[in-house]
Amino acid sequence: MKIQPLGDRVVVEREEAQSKTAGGIVLPETAKDKPQKGKVIAVGEGRITKDGKRRELQVKAGDTVIFTSYAGDEFKVDGGKKVLLMREDDILAVVDQH
Repeated sequence: MKIQPLGDRVVVEREEAQSKTAGGIVLPETAKDKPQKGKVIAVGEGRITKDGKRRELQVKAGDTVIFTSYAGDEFKVDGGKKVLLMREDDILAVVDQH
């Protein structure tokens, strides 16, 4: 199943939660913090401005982004993999991988 977001929405695959603390303690699934970082999988066509023009999104597929803790709605796709569908406004920053 391929998800194509509409408008100013973005599909993000969240990074895996850490399974151990820095001290080596193994965390149960319920104690893991959900990371606020992920990879952009797909983007919409952009937001329509008040003058009727379409403004492209500032992020693109492949970008690693940081987003707000309550950003988006989670959906299961192929093989049970979970992705987030969020608005561009929920993204706080793009992480430079260089």
